[in-house]
This record gives sequence, structure tokens and C-alpha cells, in this order.
Amino acid sequence: TIFYMGVNAGAFFGMMLCGYLAENFGWSWGFGLAGIFMFFGMMQFLLAKKLFGSIGGKPGKVHEVELPQNINEESPVNIEEEKAVEKLNPFMTFDYVLIIMSSIGGLLYLFNDPIEKISGDNLLPFEVWGLSGSNFVVLFALVLFLILLVSRISRYIPLVRDRIIAVVFFGIFTVIFFAAFEQALGSMTLFARDYTNRNLVGSSAMIFKVVDALLTTVPLLIITWVLYLLFKKTYSRIGLSNIVLALAFVGIWGLVIYRLIDKFSQEGNQIDASWFGILNSFFIITLAPMFSRWWESKYNPSAAMKYGLGLILLGLGFAILSYGSAGIIPGSKTASVSMIFLILAYLLHTMGELCLSPVGLSYLSKLVPARMIGFMFGIWYLAIAIGQKAAGTMGGMIDKISEQYSLSTFFLMFTLVPIAFGLISIVLNPVLKRLMHGVR
Repeated sequence: TIFYMGVNAGAFFGMMLCGYLAENFGWSWGFGLAGIFMFFGMMQFLLAKKLFGSIGGKPGKVHEVELPQNINEESPVNIEEEKAVEKLNPFMTFDYVLIIMSSIGGLLYLFNDPIEKISGDNLLPFEVWGLSGSNFVVLFALVLFLILLVSRISRYIPLVRDRIIAVVFFGIFTVIFFAAFEQALGSMTLFARDYTNRNLVGSSAMIFKVVDALLTTVPLLIITWVLYLLFKKTYSRIGLSNIVLALAFVGIWGLVIYRLIDKFSQEGNQIDASWFGILNSFFIITLAPMFSRWWESKYNPSAAMKYGLGLILLGLGFAILSYGSAGIIPGSKTASVSMIFLILAYLLHTMGELCLSPVGLSYLSKLVPARMIGFMFGIWYLAIAIGQKAAGTMGGMIDKISEQYSLSTFFLMFTLVPIAFGLISIVLNPVLKRLMHGVR
């Protein structure tokens, strides 16, 4: 969770500055800034290789036994059991064939889908059973991947098999979560741009400017101080890497100060639509320590309960947006809904994310044997990818649904489905606990 907090500190400033430049100076400035800082990040890691040692190197032939993540935990799989698992279930030629074929199918779809939509060209110009070539290939690849997954799981000893089945359940809930959660930078940003009152005047504008300045500078001051302390400890080993990182932060400070001067020089204030996107990162930075303490306390809920809470909180966030947009006439292109609805929605969505996303990766590393860690992490991110694809498809229907029904109905869909699956996760809690065999 603390790692997740650190990642979102970067997301906070990246989204704020890229969004500010894109909306106020042009898209090329926003994309350009992202490219510049990705270059700084690459250079920092290249020059800091001494710190990593063997981490990220080529795996040895001997698979390391999974280590506990907390000093108060025991390793979920003991050494003898791990050795038995490895002998029982090596990767076979059949597995490799399925991996290659499903990967090729997925990549063909990955390239063909946008090419077909943008240019009209088609790398797969055929139909099978009424399906376009692109859809047939991706469904065929998915079937092969499911065969691979089922065949490998079935060859494990019952205890390990049960734990991997639990991970599959969590993967299904993950798809549902991200199909709704990723509306944040799609339909919710459109809602901020077209349907939210972002114009502030008088004292309201000044209050927002002060709050925005504090939101920006206080986290940056804290991160800068932490980096200074780290520099003192690591400069003798990775001095050049520290210099690159310092230059990047000088650039961030310069852009932040320029942005604040620009905002304070304006008489009124129109909030950029992209500004709302930083709320997720800001709430993660502020709430992550609290959630981390909760998971360490005696009130730490089980995995299924965390997933259930995450999905329900996500649905409640969309319920607020559905309520806030209830007065918008179907087919309207603009409106002036209070920004408080978006802010509350991002708050609830972030709380849901903290219940599900970082803890999901933690459970994955505990439930899966060493030989399957990379494979199952791939499945985890495949689940997120499917959720994000669904998010883009459904989010693209916002205009059509708004015209035929209402914008409130559009957000109501994302209210009911996550809450329903959240309740299913809670109901399945006893079953999933048994499948996890004592892993907490």
C-alpha cells in the first residue's frame, strides 16, 4: 500500500502538469512533457543499477521458495510442498504451444482493432460464424488461454489448485472493478468538461487558488525532503542517478511555480477539466497510510470482504454522479452541475481502489507457487486490460445513452453492476476462505 502511495505521488504531478500544459498551451506540450520525464526516469534507472544487485536479473534454475511479506506471517507454502509442486507440474510442450498461439492471437487483435477503426484497413479480412476476423481471433486466443489455465491448475496438488482458483475468482472481480473505475479518465472527464460548473469568481476563486496551491506545494515539499534524505545515503554509490533525478525535480518545481503564478494572475478561475483527474492520486496519497494501518490491525477484513467493499464503494461513487446528473435533460450537450459530486465520486472510487488493487497484488504473490508467479501476474494484468477495454467500449456509449435515456441512467449502470458483484464477493467469503487454506 505504501508502494502504491509512492507511485501515485508521481501520477499526481504528471497528470496535473501534463493536463495543464495540454489544456492551456496545446496537446503537443502535454504529450511532450510526458516524454521528457519518461526519458529522465529511464536515465535515473540506468544509472542506479548498482542499487538493484541481482533484482530483475535472469532467474536461476533453482526456484526460490516464497518468502513471507510480513515478519508476523508464516510462509504460505513450505519448502517440501514447494518441491513437490515443482516436480508435479513442470511446463510441458503443450503449455508452450498454447502460450505462443494465444499470445499471437492477442497481439493480432491488439494491432488490428485500432488500425481497422482509424484507417479502415483490416489485417484479418474474413468472417467466421458471423464474427469479424478480429473478434474471432481474439475469442479463439481467449479459449486457448483458458484451456492453458485450466490444464495447468488441474495438474497441481489440491491445496495449491484451490488457492489458484481463488485467484481466478479475484481476477473476475478485478475485470468488473476496472470496467467501471477506468471511467475516471474517460466519461468522468467528459462530465467534468461539459456538464460540471468549473467557473469560480470572487472569494470562491481565491479559496480554490489557495487550496490548489497547498495541494500542489505541500506534497512536493515532502517528496523533495524525502529525496534529499535519500540522496545523502546513496550519493556515493549512484551520484549520477541522483543528479538526473534532481534535475527532473528542478523542472517539476519550475513548472509548478509557473502554473501557480499563472493561476493567481487570473481575475476569476476556470478549473481545468483534467484537474479532477489528480483527485484520485491525491486521495491515495492521503488515505493510503490509514488503510495500511487498518490492514495491520485486528479488524483486518478477509480478501473477499475487501473486494466486496471496494466494489460497493465504487458503485456508491457512481450513485452520487447519477444523482447529481438527474436534472440534466436527455440529449443536453452542456450543464452546470456542482463540482462537489465529482469530488465525492473520486473520493469513494479511491477508497474502493485502496480496498482492492494493491491488496490484490499482495494476495496473488501469497497464493501462487513460485513457478507460477510470472504467469499469474500476467493473468492479473490481462484481467485489468479486459476491464479497461470494456471501460473504453462502455464509456464511448455516453452520448448515445444520454440522448436515448439520460446521463443519470448512464452512471446508474456503473452503480448497480459493481454493487451487485461486491455483494456476491461478500456472500462467497466463506468459500474463498476455504480455497485460500489459511493465507491471510
